[in-house]
Amino acid sequence: MARTLRVLTQLSGWACVLIGLYHVLLGNAAIPGAGSAGTTVDSWGRFMGASFVGYGLAWLWAARQRPIPAQAVRWLAGVLLLGGAGRLLSLALYGWPHWFQIPLAVIELGLPPVFFWLAAAEERALHGGAETVPAGQ
Repeated sequence: MARTLRVLTQLSGWACVLIGLYHVLLGNAAIPGAGSAGTTVDSWGRFMGASFVGYGLAWLWAARQRPIPAQAVRWLAGVLLLGGAGRLLSLALYGWPHWFQIPLAVIELGLPPVFFWLAAAEERALHGGAETVPAGQ
């Protein structure tokens, strides 16, 4: 479980860093269907790309810890799940987006439960199923 969690955490981190840099460098051209969205969307997209780089670096930080902090994985996976929920809200309000956004939504909604499960399993393995007692008690 630990190896699977580490590999998925690293893959998530590198994917987010690379996708974020792609958006910073290309602006609107990085967003399928948004090529002529204008300067405001281009500025916003490049800023969000930089934020996505930071999000990816947080994943990479978690992957480098020994053991990987389950709480950090839960928070990071929760952010990914929130992004997927945002896509569902957009779908409900405005209809179907560019086809490429659909597999992204599937990943954003499907991967967080895997991370939640792996983090919990790793946490149980580390603690041997026993409850922890605060230091000094």
